[in-house]
Amino acid sequence: MPENAAKLSFWGVRGSTPTVDRATWRHGGNTPCLELLLPDGTQFILDCGTGLRMLGKQWATAAGEKPIEAHIFVTHYHWDHIQGIPFFAPLYSTRNKFHFYSFQSEFLGHDSLKRVFEAQMAYPYFPVDLSAMSAAREFTEVAGGDEFQVRGTRITTRWLNHPQGCLGFRFETPAGTIVYATDNEPGKPEFDRNLIELAEGADIFINDAQYTPEQLTTHRGWGHSTWLEGVRVAKAAGVRNLVLFHHDPDSSDKVVDGILREARGEFENAWAAAEGMVLTLADRRMEAAIHSVDEGLRREAYFRARVMGFTQDGRAFEEETVIRDLSLHGALIYLDHSPRLQSELQVSIENQGSNGDAKRLALRGYVVRIEPGTDENQVGVGIVFTE
Repeated sequence: MPENAAKLSFWGVRGSTPTVDRATWRHGGNTPCLELLLPDGTQFILDCGTGLRMLGKQWATAAGEKPIEAHIFVTHYHWDHIQGIPFFAPLYSTRNKFHFYSFQSEFLGHDSLKRVFEAQMAYPYFPVDLSAMSAAREFTEVAGGDEFQVRGTRITTRWLNHPQGCLGFRFETPAGTIVYATDNEPGKPEFDRNLIELAEGADIFINDAQYTPEQLTTHRGWGHSTWLEGVRVAKAAGVRNLVLFHHDPDSSDKVVDGILREARGEFENAWAAAEGMVLTLADRRMEAAIHSVDEGLRREAYFRARVMGFTQDGRAFEEETVIRDLSLHGALIYLDHSPRLQSELQVSIENQGSNGDAKRLALRGYVVRIEPGTDENQVGVGIVFTE
Protein backbone atom coordinates (compact mmCIF):
# COMPACT_ATOMS: atom_id res chain seq x y z
CA MET A 1 0.00 0.00 0.00
CA PRO A 2 1.43 3.44 -0.91
CA GLU A 3 2.50 5.80 1.85
CA ASN A 4 -0.27 8.04 3.23
CA ALA A 5 -2.91 5.82 1.63
CA ALA A 6 -6.26 4.65 2.96
CA LYS A 7 -7.41 1.12 2.10
CA LEU A 8 -11.10 0.23 1.82
CA SER A 9 -11.87 -3.52 1.73
CA PHE A 10 -15.28 -5.05 0.99
CA TRP A 11 -16.20 -8.09 3.11
CA GLY A 12 -19.96 -8.07 2.48
CA VAL A 13 -21.90 -6.32 -0.30
CA ARG A 14 -25.30 -8.05 -0.49
CA GLY A 15 -28.51 -6.50 0.85
CA SER A 16 -31.47 -7.81 2.84
CA THR A 17 -30.33 -11.41 3.32
CA PRO A 18 -27.17 -13.43 2.61
CA THR A 19 -27.05 -15.59 -0.50
CA VAL A 20 -25.16 -18.82 -1.14
CA ASP A 21 -26.27 -19.78 -4.63
CA ARG A 22 -23.83 -20.19 -7.52
CA ALA A 23 -25.35 -17.30 -9.45
CA THR A 24 -24.04 -14.76 -6.90
CA TRP A 25 -20.62 -16.15 -5.90
CA ARG A 26 -18.54 -13.73 -7.99
CA HIS A 27 -19.82 -10.51 -6.39
CA GLY A 28 -20.44 -12.30 -3.11
CA GLY A 29 -23.33 -13.23 -0.86
CA ASN A 30 -22.43 -11.77 2.55
CA THR A 31 -24.38 -8.80 3.90
CA PRO A 32 -22.78 -5.36 4.42
CA CYS A 33 -19.38 -5.03 6.04
CA LEU A 34 -16.47 -2.82 4.99
CA GLU A 35 -13.03 -2.36 6.52
CA LEU A 36 -11.34 1.04 6.31
CA LEU A 37 -7.65 1.19 7.19
CA LEU A 38 -6.38 4.76 7.61
CA PRO A 39 -2.83 5.92 6.77
CA ASP A 40 -1.83 5.94 10.45
CA GLY A 41 -3.07 2.38 10.97
CA THR A 42 -6.40 3.27 12.62
CA GLN A 43 -9.02 0.62 11.83
CA PHE A 44 -12.67 1.38 11.04
CA ILE A 45 -15.48 -1.09 10.34
CA LEU A 46 -18.57 0.07 8.44
CA ASP A 47 -21.60 -2.08 9.33
CA CYS A 48 -21.70 -5.54 10.86
CA GLY A 49 -23.41 -7.84 8.37
CA THR A 50 -22.37 -11.46 7.82
CA GLY A 51 -19.16 -10.30 6.13
CA LEU A 52 -17.95 -9.35 9.62
CA ARG A 53 -17.27 -13.00 10.44
CA MET A 54 -14.54 -13.42 7.81
CA LEU A 55 -13.05 -10.03 8.66
CA GLY A 56 -12.84 -11.14 12.30
CA LYS A 57 -11.07 -14.36 11.36
CA GLN A 58 -8.55 -12.43 9.29
CA TRP A 59 -7.91 -9.90 12.07
CA ALA A 60 -7.56 -12.58 14.75
CA THR A 61 -5.01 -14.48 12.65
CA ALA A 62 -3.00 -11.39 11.73
CA ALA A 63 -2.98 -9.94 15.27
CA GLY A 64 -1.85 -13.07 17.09
CA GLU A 65 -1.27 -12.00 20.70
CA LYS A 66 -1.38 -8.28 19.90
CA PRO A 67 -4.44 -6.28 21.02
CA ILE A 68 -6.93 -5.00 18.46
CA GLU A 69 -8.62 -1.62 18.76
CA ALA A 70 -11.13 -0.43 16.17
CA HIS A 71 -14.01 1.98 15.59
CA ILE A 72 -17.26 0.45 14.32
CA PHE A 73 -19.95 2.51 12.58
CA VAL A 74 -23.43 0.97 12.31
CA THR A 75 -25.77 2.68 9.85
CA HIS A 76 -28.98 1.16 11.29
CA TYR A 77 -30.38 -1.86 13.11
CA HIS A 78 -31.93 -4.02 10.40
CA TRP A 79 -30.78 -7.64 10.50
CA ASP A 80 -28.59 -7.55 7.41
CA HIS A 81 -26.41 -4.84 9.00
CA ILE A 82 -25.95 -6.36 12.47
CA GLN A 83 -26.21 -10.15 12.11
CA GLY A 84 -22.43 -10.68 12.00
CA ILE A 85 -21.84 -9.23 15.50
CA PRO A 86 -22.19 -12.49 17.48
CA PHE A 87 -19.72 -14.19 15.11
CA PHE A 88 -16.96 -11.55 15.23
CA ALA A 89 -14.14 -13.46 16.94
CA PRO A 90 -12.17 -10.43 18.24
CA LEU A 91 -15.12 -9.49 20.49
CA TYR A 92 -14.41 -12.60 22.58
CA SER A 93 -10.87 -11.59 23.63
CA THR A 94 -10.06 -9.46 26.70
CA ARG A 95 -7.08 -7.96 24.83
CA ASN A 96 -9.29 -6.05 22.41
CA LYS A 97 -11.28 -2.83 22.54
CA PHE A 98 -14.01 -1.57 20.22
CA HIS A 99 -15.72 1.83 19.94
CA PHE A 100 -19.23 1.63 18.47
CA TYR A 101 -21.13 4.53 16.88
CA SER A 102 -24.80 4.60 15.90
CA PHE A 103 -28.05 6.44 16.65
CA GLN A 104 -30.66 6.30 19.39
CA SER A 105 -33.64 4.47 17.96
CA GLU A 106 -37.10 5.74 18.86
CA PHE A 107 -38.09 2.07 19.26
CA LEU A 108 -35.19 1.13 21.56
CA GLY A 109 -34.36 4.33 23.42
CA HIS A 110 -31.09 5.06 25.23
CA ASP A 111 -28.16 2.65 24.57
CA SER A 112 -29.88 1.37 21.42
CA LEU A 113 -26.83 -0.39 20.00
CA LYS A 114 -25.98 -2.03 23.31
CA ARG A 115 -29.56 -3.26 23.54
CA VAL A 116 -29.28 -4.65 19.98
CA PHE A 117 -26.26 -6.67 21.18
CA GLU A 118 -28.23 -8.00 24.13
CA ALA A 119 -31.31 -8.85 22.08
CA GLN A 120 -29.35 -10.76 19.42
CA MET A 121 -27.68 -12.93 22.03
CA ALA A 122 -30.67 -13.37 24.34
CA TYR A 123 -32.15 -16.82 24.97
CA PRO A 124 -33.50 -18.67 23.02
CA TYR A 125 -31.95 -17.00 19.95
CA PHE A 126 -28.26 -17.67 20.70
CA PRO A 127 -26.39 -20.32 22.72
CA VAL A 128 -24.37 -17.86 24.88
CA ASP A 129 -25.31 -14.45 26.22
CA LEU A 130 -23.50 -11.11 26.05
CA SER A 131 -21.27 -11.97 29.01
CA ALA A 132 -19.27 -14.27 26.70
CA MET A 133 -17.97 -11.20 24.87
CA SER A 134 -14.99 -10.16 26.98
CA ALA A 135 -13.55 -7.38 24.77
CA ALA A 136 -13.91 -3.82 26.06
CA ARG A 137 -16.77 -1.99 24.37
CA GLU A 138 -17.72 1.69 24.26
CA PHE A 139 -20.95 2.97 22.71
CA THR A 140 -21.36 6.49 21.39
CA GLU A 141 -24.74 7.76 20.22
CA VAL A 142 -24.65 10.07 17.19
CA ALA A 143 -27.38 11.67 15.10
CA GLY A 144 -27.82 13.14 11.63
CA GLY A 145 -25.96 16.45 11.32
CA ASP A 146 -23.24 15.55 13.84
CA GLU A 147 -19.54 16.19 13.15
CA PHE A 148 -16.70 14.72 15.20
CA GLN A 149 -13.09 13.57 14.92
CA VAL A 150 -11.56 10.12 15.30
CA ARG A 151 -7.75 10.00 15.13
CA GLY A 152 -7.46 12.89 12.69
CA THR A 153 -10.37 11.81 10.47
CA ARG A 154 -13.35 14.15 10.37
CA ILE A 155 -16.67 12.30 10.36
CA THR A 156 -19.99 13.84 9.31
CA THR A 157 -23.38 12.15 9.59
CA ARG A 158 -26.68 12.70 7.78
CA TRP A 159 -30.10 11.05 8.05
CA LEU A 160 -31.08 8.93 5.05
CA ASN A 161 -34.55 7.92 3.90
CA HIS A 162 -34.99 4.38 5.23
CA PRO A 163 -37.67 2.76 7.44
CA GLN A 164 -36.90 3.19 11.17
CA GLY A 165 -33.97 5.49 10.38
CA CYS A 166 -30.51 5.16 8.86
CA LEU A 167 -27.30 7.20 9.00
CA GLY A 168 -24.93 8.00 6.16
CA PHE A 169 -21.28 8.62 7.06
CA ARG A 170 -18.66 10.87 5.47
CA PHE A 171 -15.01 10.16 6.34
CA GLU A 172 -12.55 12.92 5.50
CA THR A 173 -9.20 11.13 5.83
CA PRO A 174 -5.68 12.42 5.10
CA ALA A 175 -5.80 10.35 1.88
CA GLY A 176 -9.17 11.63 0.62
CA THR A 177 -12.90 11.51 1.33
CA ILE A 178 -15.01 8.37 1.49
CA VAL A 179 -18.81 8.47 1.81
CA TYR A 180 -20.81 5.42 2.88
CA ALA A 181 -24.52 5.90 2.17
CA THR A 182 -26.19 2.53 1.99
CA ASP A 183 -29.95 2.00 2.40
CA ASN A 184 -31.51 5.20 1.10
CA GLU A 185 -34.64 5.68 -0.97
CA PRO A 186 -34.87 8.72 -3.27
CA GLY A 187 -37.89 10.97 -3.57
CA LYS A 188 -38.11 13.00 -0.34
CA PRO A 189 -36.43 16.41 -0.82
CA GLU A 190 -35.02 16.69 2.71
CA PHE A 191 -33.23 13.33 2.50
CA ASP A 192 -32.20 13.87 -1.12
CA ARG A 193 -30.47 17.10 -0.06
CA ASN A 194 -28.81 15.27 2.85
CA LEU A 195 -27.36 12.71 0.47
CA ILE A 196 -25.96 15.30 -1.95
CA GLU A 197 -24.44 17.29 0.94
CA LEU A 198 -22.88 14.14 2.35
CA ALA A 199 -21.42 13.12 -1.03
CA GLU A 200 -20.14 16.59 -2.04
CA GLY A 201 -16.74 16.23 -3.73
CA ALA A 202 -16.18 12.69 -2.40
CA ASP A 203 -13.37 10.61 -3.88
CA ILE A 204 -15.31 7.40 -3.22
CA PHE A 205 -19.11 7.43 -2.92
CA ILE A 206 -20.66 4.08 -1.88
CA ASN A 207 -24.39 4.16 -2.58
CA ASP A 208 -27.34 1.79 -2.38
CA ALA A 209 -28.16 0.28 -5.79
CA GLN A 210 -30.39 -2.61 -4.78
CA TYR A 211 -33.08 -1.99 -7.39
CA THR A 212 -33.24 -1.21 -11.06
CA PRO A 213 -35.23 1.96 -11.91
CA GLU A 214 -38.09 -0.29 -12.99
CA GLN A 215 -38.06 -2.27 -9.73
CA LEU A 216 -38.09 0.89 -7.63
CA THR A 217 -41.53 1.84 -8.96
CA THR A 218 -43.00 -1.31 -7.35
CA HIS A 219 -40.81 -1.29 -4.22
CA ARG A 220 -41.48 2.17 -2.81
CA GLY A 221 -41.28 2.23 0.98
CA TRP A 222 -38.61 -0.46 1.31
CA GLY A 223 -35.88 2.18 1.61
CA HIS A 224 -33.57 1.36 -1.31
CA SER A 225 -32.21 3.12 -4.39
CA THR A 226 -31.02 2.43 -7.94
CA TRP A 227 -27.87 2.77 -10.01
CA LEU A 228 -29.53 5.65 -11.90
CA GLU A 229 -30.19 7.62 -8.71
CA GLY A 230 -26.60 6.95 -7.63
CA VAL A 231 -25.35 8.39 -10.91
CA ARG A 232 -27.60 11.42 -10.49
CA VAL A 233 -26.23 12.14 -7.02
CA ALA A 234 -22.64 11.47 -8.10
CA LYS A 235 -22.94 14.03 -10.90
CA ALA A 236 -24.72 16.62 -8.74
CA ALA A 237 -22.17 16.25 -5.93
CA GLY A 238 -19.04 16.16 -8.10
CA VAL A 239 -18.06 12.66 -6.98
CA ARG A 240 -14.94 11.04 -8.46
CA ASN A 241 -15.86 7.35 -8.07
CA LEU A 242 -19.28 5.77 -7.58
CA VAL A 243 -19.51 2.28 -5.99
CA LEU A 244 -22.83 0.46 -6.49
CA PHE A 245 -23.61 -1.42 -3.28
CA HIS A 246 -26.21 -3.48 -1.37
CA HIS A 247 -26.98 -5.80 -4.29
CA ASP A 248 -30.40 -7.42 -4.21
CA PRO A 249 -30.30 -11.08 -3.08
CA ASP A 250 -32.15 -12.03 -6.27
CA SER A 251 -29.69 -10.17 -8.53
CA SER A 252 -27.31 -12.69 -10.08
CA ASP A 253 -23.78 -11.76 -11.05
CA LYS A 254 -24.97 -11.30 -14.64
CA VAL A 255 -27.67 -8.89 -13.47
CA VAL A 256 -25.11 -6.88 -11.47
CA ASP A 257 -22.80 -6.89 -14.52
CA GLY A 258 -25.64 -5.43 -16.58
CA ILE A 259 -26.37 -2.76 -13.96
CA LEU A 260 -22.69 -1.79 -13.96
CA ARG A 261 -22.63 -1.52 -17.76
CA GLU A 262 -25.63 0.81 -17.68
CA ALA A 263 -24.12 2.90 -14.89
CA ARG A 264 -20.79 3.24 -16.72
CA GLY A 265 -22.69 4.39 -19.78
CA GLU A 266 -23.81 7.40 -17.71
CA PHE A 267 -20.88 7.78 -15.28
CA GLU A 268 -17.50 6.42 -16.38
CA ASN A 269 -15.97 5.89 -12.92
CA ALA A 270 -18.63 3.51 -11.65
CA TRP A 271 -17.83 0.22 -9.91
CA ALA A 272 -19.86 -2.71 -8.63
CA ALA A 273 -19.01 -3.65 -5.05
CA ALA A 274 -17.66 -7.20 -4.77
CA GLU A 275 -16.34 -9.27 -1.90
CA GLY A 276 -12.55 -9.13 -2.05
CA MET A 277 -12.55 -5.74 -3.73
CA VAL A 278 -9.95 -3.35 -2.32
CA LEU A 279 -9.96 0.38 -3.12
CA THR A 280 -6.71 2.18 -2.31
CA LEU A 281 -6.97 5.96 -1.96
CA ALA A 282 -3.87 8.20 -1.90
CA ASP A 283 -3.70 11.92 -2.66
CA ARG A 284 -7.35 11.68 -3.76
CA ARG A 285 -6.46 9.14 -6.47
CA MET A 286 -8.07 5.71 -6.33
CA GLU A 287 -6.84 2.32 -7.48
CA ALA A 288 -9.16 -0.71 -7.56
CA ALA A 289 -8.24 -4.37 -7.23
CA ILE A 290 -10.18 -7.58 -6.66
CA HIS A 291 -8.40 -10.28 -4.71
CA SER A 292 -8.70 -13.56 -6.56
CA VAL A 293 -10.30 -16.63 -5.02
CA ASP A 294 -8.95 -19.95 -6.25
CA GLU A 295 -11.97 -21.94 -7.33
CA GLY A 296 -11.98 -25.20 -9.19
CA LEU A 297 -9.19 -27.38 -10.55
CA ARG A 298 -6.34 -25.40 -12.11
CA ARG A 299 -4.09 -26.62 -14.93
CA GLU A 300 -1.25 -25.18 -16.91
CA ALA A 301 -2.41 -24.85 -20.50
CA TYR A 302 -1.40 -23.60 -23.93
CA PHE A 303 -4.33 -22.42 -26.01
CA ARG A 304 -4.16 -19.79 -28.69
CA ALA A 305 -6.87 -17.19 -28.21
CA ARG A 306 -8.17 -13.95 -29.65
CA VAL A 307 -9.33 -11.35 -27.13
CA MET A 308 -11.56 -8.33 -27.73
CA GLY A 309 -12.44 -5.66 -25.19
CA PHE A 310 -11.89 -2.08 -24.07
CA THR A 311 -8.82 -0.50 -22.48
CA GLN A 312 -8.74 1.60 -19.30
CA ASP A 313 -9.32 4.75 -21.34
CA GLY A 314 -12.22 3.27 -23.31
CA ARG A 315 -10.46 2.34 -26.58
CA ALA A 316 -11.55 -0.89 -28.29
CA PHE A 317 -8.81 -3.47 -28.84
CA GLU A 318 -8.39 -6.91 -30.37
CA GLU A 319 -5.28 -9.06 -30.08
CA GLU A 320 -3.92 -12.60 -30.26
CA THR A 321 -2.58 -14.25 -27.11
CA VAL A 322 -1.99 -17.59 -25.42
CA ILE A 323 -3.88 -18.91 -22.39
CA ARG A 324 -1.30 -20.48 -20.09
CA ASP A 325 -3.32 -21.03 -16.91
CA LEU A 326 -6.84 -22.42 -17.03
CA SER A 327 -9.46 -23.48 -14.47
CA LEU A 328 -13.06 -24.56 -14.66
CA HIS A 329 -14.03 -20.97 -13.83
CA GLY A 330 -11.54 -18.72 -15.61
CA ALA A 331 -8.08 -18.12 -16.96
CA LEU A 332 -4.96 -16.01 -16.66
CA ILE A 333 -3.92 -14.38 -19.93
CA TYR A 334 -1.18 -11.94 -20.88
CA LEU A 335 -2.10 -8.97 -23.06
CA ASP A 336 -0.40 -5.96 -24.61
CA HIS A 337 -3.49 -3.93 -23.77
CA SER A 338 -4.67 -3.27 -20.19
CA PRO A 339 -8.44 -3.79 -19.97
CA ARG A 340 -10.53 -2.19 -17.28
CA LEU A 341 -11.26 -4.02 -14.03
CA GLN A 342 -14.86 -5.30 -14.00
CA SER A 343 -15.13 -5.02 -17.78
CA GLU A 344 -16.18 -7.77 -20.18
CA LEU A 345 -13.87 -9.47 -22.67
CA GLN A 346 -14.78 -11.67 -25.60
CA VAL A 347 -12.38 -14.61 -25.76
CA SER A 348 -12.13 -16.94 -28.74
CA ILE A 349 -10.04 -20.04 -27.95
CA GLU A 350 -8.52 -22.12 -30.73
CA ASN A 351 -8.59 -25.86 -30.09
CA GLN A 352 -7.21 -28.64 -32.30
CA GLY A 353 -9.94 -31.13 -33.14
CA SER A 354 -9.42 -34.90 -33.27
CA ASN A 355 -9.36 -34.78 -37.08
CA GLY A 356 -6.70 -32.07 -37.09
CA ASP A 357 -9.10 -29.21 -37.84
CA ALA A 358 -8.84 -26.07 -35.74
CA LYS A 359 -12.00 -25.26 -33.80
CA ARG A 360 -12.84 -22.03 -32.02
CA LEU A 361 -14.66 -21.78 -28.71
CA ALA A 362 -16.29 -18.39 -28.12
CA LEU A 363 -16.49 -17.30 -24.45
CA ARG A 364 -17.20 -14.17 -22.47
CA GLY A 365 -14.91 -13.25 -19.60
CA TYR A 366 -15.17 -10.76 -16.72
CA VAL A 367 -11.95 -9.05 -15.62
CA VAL A 368 -11.28 -9.68 -11.92
CA ARG A 369 -7.53 -9.10 -11.69
CA ILE A 370 -4.79 -7.08 -13.38
CA GLU A 371 -1.14 -7.64 -12.46
CA PRO A 372 2.31 -7.10 -13.99
CA GLY A 373 3.05 -9.49 -16.84
CA THR A 374 6.11 -11.69 -17.38
CA ASP A 375 7.09 -9.30 -20.16
CA GLU A 376 7.47 -5.65 -19.12
CA ASN A 377 5.27 -4.60 -22.05
CA GLN A 378 2.39 -6.89 -21.06
CA VAL A 379 -0.12 -7.19 -18.23
CA GLY A 380 -1.47 -10.34 -16.64
CA VAL A 381 -5.27 -10.39 -16.75
CA GLY A 382 -7.34 -12.72 -14.57
CA ILE A 383 -10.78 -13.41 -15.99
CA VAL A 384 -13.82 -15.39 -14.88
CA PHE A 385 -15.84 -17.00 -17.64
CA THR A 386 -19.47 -15.88 -17.51
CA GLU A 387 -20.82 -17.74 -20.56
